[in-house]
Amino acid sequence: MLPSLFGVWRPPTATAEIGGAYYLCDITFRDQIDSMVRFTMEKFGRIDVGINSTGWGLLAPFEDTTEEQLQQMTDLQFKGPFQLMQALVKVMKSGSSIIMISTATATIMFEQHSAYMGTKAGIDHVVRTVANEYGVKGIRANSISPGITNSPMAANLVAEPDVLKAFIAGYPLGRIGTIEDVASAAVWLSSDDCFMTGENLQINGGLTLRRNPTFAEMGPGFDRASQRLRGLT
Repeated sequence: MLPSLFGVWRPPTATAEIGGAYYLCDITFRDQIDSMVRFTMEKFGRIDVGINSTGWGLLAPFEDTTEEQLQQMTDLQFKGPFQLMQALVKVMKSGSSIIMISTATATIMFEQHSAYMGTKAGIDHVVRTVANEYGVKGIRANSISPGITNSPMAANLVAEPDVLKAFIAGYPLGRIGTIEDVASAAVWLSSDDCFMTGENLQINGGLTLRRNPTFAEMGPGFDRASQRLRGLT
């Protein structure tokens, strides 16, 4: 498996901060998804909001993407979210909300990112089918599409000034996104004030009006971030 240029996610401390509960689940296995949903129902009696933010930022040339990588990406970003939504709609009641964290690159281009982009775009369309079929039960389903975001996942890239400058050039609002930008959108989609379903929110400062930078435009900083992740520096 190639390392992701977008870092490695570390489990957050939010559970302890809010006095909640957690259940460790590998979304690529249906039995683990079902166990997580069952645990949540037993613990809280209901599921009002289900948010999936799993992802693997694989960068690989189209012709060099291996069958193994393609299977891993499909399991993580298409099959897993598909089966999670299957499990959620079985237990959710009217007023519930399903939210998939997608990506601006499901709409616009980024080099050597086809497996990531394709699976994200595919699950966006499944979200629309869930919204259409389960609206009658009062269940909403939407997705959120950030661009590159100042988060642990993108830390290796945004730490490089030249890379950050190259990305900012594509944002009409003059900055890349933050965790808070995405969280605020998710809070609204989760609220009773939200009268929206089957939609994709482009929470990326207008990035989809323009484009992501090319590798060449990111310059040596992109190479340095790549080498760090591969343990070469």
